[in-house]
Amino acid sequence: MARLNKKILCFIDECGTAGQPNFALGCVMLWARDAGRADKSLSDLLEPNVNELHAAGLQHEYLQSLLARFAQTETPNGMVMLNRLGTSTVGTAPQIYANDVVEAVKIAAKQFRDENNIRDRNIGNVELILDRNEQNTHPDFMSAIATAQKRDGRFRAVTHATQIDSAASRMLQLADVVAYARMWIRRGEENAEGLRQNYKIRIV
Repeated sequence: MARLNKKILCFIDECGTAGQPNFALGCVMLWARDAGRADKSLSDLLEPNVNELHAAGLQHEYLQSLLARFAQTETPNGMVMLNRLGTSTVGTAPQIYANDVVEAVKIAAKQFRDENNIRDRNIGNVELILDRNEQNTHPDFMSAIATAQKRDGRFRAVTHATQIDSAASRMLQLADVVAYARMWIRRGEENAEGLRQNYKIRIV
């Protein structure tokens, strides 16, 4: 099956510590051509003095209001926001982190294909962008990601993986909020259906 080579961006951030209970990843996947518009839509909802969103430091009500308003903006068609609970338990913490990233990207890629009605081709040319930390810059992490790029199903669509400071990207900050949404489920403040209907966040 031929690959679709239009560039796709996949932003991932985490909530919690890899290998520990309740570790979750937030994923935002969209066409590269739409990233600027999505970035502006989110930025326009923030107060002028907000340089960077850190979900853990913000009130529940503020984050829910922000996500609800963002869901009502003209967000790009086909954009996927996904929260996945970590399931990997084998290996070093960076290896566990990498394995969970691989599985999250594979699920997001399938949902992205469905959302964008891509039936006759596999997606390709995905750039994976992560919030830089000690685990995802570790050699064990990079080795696991490189192996998956060569051998692991839908993850072979990832042509490049990079780590940046989340301050440089609103979409990476959005991925942080999407990851943190798992905390609302843990505390009984939201459920999976509510997150999907109210904020367009899919829980897996």
